Amino acid sequence: MTNHYELSLVIPVYNEQDNLRKLMQEIDSALEPTDIPYEVIFVDDGSKDNSLAVLKDISSTYPKARYISFAENRGQSAAFCAGFDEARAPRVATMDADLQNDPADLPAMYALYNEGHTMTIGWRQKRKDVWIKRIASKIANAIRNRLTNETVQDTGCSLKIMDTAMVRAIPRFNGMHRFLPTLMKMQGASVAEMKVNHRPRFEGESKYGTIDRAIAGGYDLLGVRWLLGRHFSYSVKERSDDK
Repeated sequence: MTNHYELSLVIPVYNEQDNLRKLMQEIDSALEPTDIPYEVIFVDDGSKDNSLAVLKDISSTYPKARYISFAENRGQSAAFCAGFDEARAPRVATMDADLQNDPADLPAMYALYNEGHTMTIGWRQKRKDVWIKRIASKIANAIRNRLTNETVQDTGCSLKIMDTAMVRAIPRFNGMHRFLPTLMKMQGASVAEMKVNHRPRFEGESKYGTIDRAIAGGYDLLGVRWLLGRHFSYSVKERSDDK
């Protein structure tokens, strides 16, 4: 087995015991036929169900899969960041563990990334969530775009591919995963979007309610707005010879 990976797939896990084996099977089916050397990093975010035991079984069955497990629940942003730190590849992909993201979209997103971008993000044009979540997501996305001067269609879609070094350098805070396109652009990223498949949840329960997500998202948005206002960049005109 080689450790020369080109893509590290990072997947936060919280109480998803019934979805994990099928998810790994779908990832394997999507990426094994390609020539992309990849690894899968599951990050167990202090699950209360049998998720950790399932991840141990998966990691023993699939050589390209491994896991880390938090001592306590720390949230999706922390789980993503832990996976970024563990990644061995120059590119990281992210997705949810609930099977609503489709691993079959990864090869096309990877190809788009390699057209000269440093971030590709999924756009769930036909979302399979309940109507209240679809409406709330559209409103939240419009507000985020307005206050951060963005044009991203679906910043909340977890299906993304990013430059590993860049995503490791972005500011880290609870909720940062909702603003990854903006935070990556602050590092100089070129961002491309692609329509992706979105599927209904069949097993397990959603970890977010509409009201609590709106409150947390609004609070985080104020912080990102502040970061954008204080952000600076520079270019060097010339320098003396290195000695």
